Amino acid sequence: MSDPPPFPPNVALLISIVAVSTASILIRMSDSAPLAIASYRLIFSTLILLPFFIGFGSFEKLRSISRRDLLNLVAVGIVLALHFGSWITSLSFTSVSSSVIFVHVDPIFVAAVSHFLFGERIDRQTLLGIVIAFVGATVIALGDAGIGEMNLYGDFLALIGALMLGLYILSGRRIRQSLDLVTYVTPVYATSAVVLTLGGFATGTRMASLPFSEYLLFFVIALVPMIFGHTVYNWALKYVEAPIVSISLLGEPVGATILAYLFLGEAPSALSLVGGAITLSGIYLSIRSRQ
Repeated sequence: MSDPPPFPPNVALLISIVAVSTASILIRMSDSAPLAIASYRLIFSTLILLPFFIGFGSFEKLRSISRRDLLNLVAVGIVLALHFGSWITSLSFTSVSSSVIFVHVDPIFVAAVSHFLFGERIDRQTLLGIVIAFVGATVIALGDAGIGEMNLYGDFLALIGALMLGLYILSGRRIRQSLDLVTYVTPVYATSAVVLTLGGFATGTRMASLPFSEYLLFFVIALVPMIFGHTVYNWALKYVEAPIVSISLLGEPVGATILAYLFLGEAPSALSLVGGAITLSGIYLSIRSRQ
């Protein structure tokens, strides 16, 4: 019999959804370049987790795993870097509502990858959900096309972020079977931080000598949407049923859109609202069928 959770998992899940929903708003408040924001988000997250990583003896645990598993951790970190790099950049070109909806079509990519690589058959309900989600995404894209080509570019970057997020989830599910939470996420976050930082320097992004207020904002982005969001969410996966966890992901686009309206005065267009509702319905149908 497994040990009881030290904290109510459903409450933790709710906290994580609210925390993750703040990410796009906090990112919009920064005056720094997207790669700088992404880099410091992962740098501070790694530093926050490092004492726990040391205290839980995670160094010894990593020494006991195979070289292939270590390389898998590095690969997952690279994928996570590509996710944050593309998605955070998308917020510079398109609306918060469009960006967070597009980046959460990752269940569609997960279904496709699982079908072609792992031989998991896509049933009719999943296929119907995929079709509905793409219809909704098309409606959003049509609305953004009326605003400008750069909005479509932002939507495309968010889709790249969704693809990377899908690969990150698929890989994480496999690796987490043999590694505890801190031992898994800390090296993944660290790898991602290194990749993003190198990418920032390679592209000439201003990475240092930033105002103190920016570093403070980076720390908040790391603490709230990353630690209390992504990391707590991964913890809840151990105790909460998979269907509830997967479907709860759809709370982020709703929460982020509401917060964008309240704090940024960014009201989604009518087409974005209609397309978003259709897309989220399709994703929900797809997830429900697969689970």
